[in-house]
Amino acid sequence: MKLGINGLGRIGKLSLWHHVSRQHFSEIVVNLGRQVGSGLEDIAAVIEKDSTYGKLATYLHGHKGGRVIENLNEAAGTMTVNGVPVTMLREARNPKDIKWQENNVRIVVDTTGVFKDPTSDADAKSGSVRGHLQAGAEKVLVSAPFKIKSKGLDMPADALTAVMGINDDDYKPEQHAIISAASCTTTCLSYMIKPLLDHFGAERLLTASMVTVHAATGSQKVLDAVPAAGAIDLRKNRSILNNIILTTTGAAKALGLVIPEMKGIGFIAESVRIPTASGSLIILVLNFQDEIENPIKRDLINGIYRDYAVSSPYLQYSEEQNVSSDIVGTPQAAAVIEATETHTRTASLKLHLDHLKSCNFAPGQVPPVLEIPMTQAVIYGWYDNELGSYTNMLGDLTVSVANQMV
Repeated sequence: MKLGINGLGRIGKLSLWHHVSRQHFSEIVVNLGRQVGSGLEDIAAVIEKDSTYGKLATYLHGHKGGRVIENLNEAAGTMTVNGVPVTMLREARNPKDIKWQENNVRIVVDTTGVFKDPTSDADAKSGSVRGHLQAGAEKVLVSAPFKIKSKGLDMPADALTAVMGINDDDYKPEQHAIISAASCTTTCLSYMIKPLLDHFGAERLLTASMVTVHAATGSQKVLDAVPAAGAIDLRKNRSILNNIILTTTGAAKALGLVIPEMKGIGFIAESVRIPTASGSLIILVLNFQDEIENPIKRDLINGIYRDYAVSSPYLQYSEEQNVSSDIVGTPQAAAVIEATETHTRTASLKLHLDHLKSCNFAPGQVPPVLEIPMTQAVIYGWYDNELGSYTNMLGDLTVSVANQMV
């Protein structure tokens, strides 16, 4: 089976790295949608070297790695990368015009970050994720959360958000044609939340909040720039080299698509961008209804993660003192729990019933005060928002979907 990749940005390029290493697909067709530099040699140079992860040859074969991109044919737009035939398409940007059918591509990973609305018609002037289906693909994976632009529209029945190892068994080959792999942050967050929900149950989780301290992305500016017309978030036009920048994240909303129990729990998610190339951190704060006699302690929480990590290849438990660069590139995990920084605090929450509208008290009656034991837990989880975590998880999901195609 051939794999199609639309886009050669950060996730597109690293997905190519992943799949030429894995060699599950017999050939790879990459759609660039435009001319690059002076030709195929320049495209090869883009693929071969990376400022964050080093050289492709080293990634594939260690320090003994030699040249791995060969047999360049400018006229045909072809090359071999680590022995895998790769074809570069440089004509169409609109998904419906990409020559997937002519190249016998049945499964496509769209890594552009542009086509995220599964309700958009395939013939939409600005392009649509459904255009890939019209162009001949049978399955499309999107390397970003879905974003429905028109208010009031529901998620189509043939679209699914899935995180490998969390809810990928919700995927039905006969039904789902468009699959979102959520985001790097949602992927990490789901592996921080799921073990605790499995142990305690959703009914004991009162509230949750998180902040992701996130590496820079391509949507930010290297130097200060004038915002585009209609821009609302002016901070994204400030230099990522010099600033800590407050922004937003859709991780809380996307998490509800992956773990439905979270829809009934108050959850706030925020994001802070920092001047690093990759390697991000989630600080998760949870409030549990607890017991005074036997409260939740850090050892219990760490033990839950430690046990979960034994059975799951996507969660790692660490008692080392890590920094962000330790996470870049490896390990291949959705989340790395920084167990040395897990903290808990148990106290009684005093609830004054006279503040509740549902309680009616007789004149002169003194409303009781309920004391509810509550434990607040703070948990840290690292993730490589590019290759080590997200791209590898996306690669596993892609192969899983491909293996279920007839």
